[in-house]
Amino acid sequence: MNSITGHFTETLDEVEVKCSLENNRFTLCECEKGRGIPLKRATFCPFKYLSVAEAAAIPLDVQSRGVDVGVAILLQSANQKVLLTRRTSSLRIFPNVWVPPGGHVELDERLLDAGLRELREETGLKLDPGDVSAQLLGLWESVFPPMLSRGMPQRHHVVTYMLLNTSLTHQQLQASLRPEPAEVSGCLWVDASLVKAIVSAVDGEEGSVTPLEGVAPTISVSEVSPEGVLSESDLPLSVLCNRAPNSGEDVERVSTGTKYALELWLKNLEGQGTRC
Repeated sequence: MNSITGHFTETLDEVEVKCSLENNRFTLCECEKGRGIPLKRATFCPFKYLSVAEAAAIPLDVQSRGVDVGVAILLQSANQKVLLTRRTSSLRIFPNVWVPPGGHVELDERLLDAGLRELREETGLKLDPGDVSAQLLGLWESVFPPMLSRGMPQRHHVVTYMLLNTSLTHQQLQASLRPEPAEVSGCLWVDASLVKAIVSAVDGEEGSVTPLEGVAPTISVSEVSPEGVLSESDLPLSVLCNRAPNSGEDVERVSTGTKYALELWLKNLEGQGTRC
């Protein structure tokens, strides 16, 4: 098992690539700078640090699984908020972690169709391709567990982050939310100021996170009961600014890949403002 990002660069954690999905094959290839989309891995990506002996010791069923392709949807409302969902604590991979809706790409699916299906299955939001404008933001090389200090790699993904713009406000979308309680335990709409606070907590770095001015210390989230009923509660901002722990049990936090995608979303949002 090898790093996908490492295939294109020996020293960097981010490169530009071209990607395509044809005949159920997701292909990445090199491209000139400025003509592709970003592919990134965490600075602590396990595949950067695996010794030859450790790589050989990975179980054959894990090695033979290869790299799965997933899609994650950054659903942007008309009033420029993005939906995040908290994975339930019973899920085996990244439990209790905040991510955009998303999942695996099935056979013969296009990325957009897969994203809309996952959005519908996880949140109950039913959007057609004609209801949104879609844009591929970037690719993330995801490994679980995310650090060697927390165990040997078990799953390896390339996650495609897709931005979907809708003409509906987050209040209109919220009214149609019907989360699947087996997968989602909470929902949250984030705006640019909250996102800036979240991404300031860089995973892999040490030290405290400096609170940003103008961001409330608690955030209103929609909790999802086991029966799928929504109720409002307050979540400390500090929870969303938790960093990925180096060892032990994971904590409630925004995933490293999601932070990367939110940074790309901020850049895209700033670019829209520049063009207006």
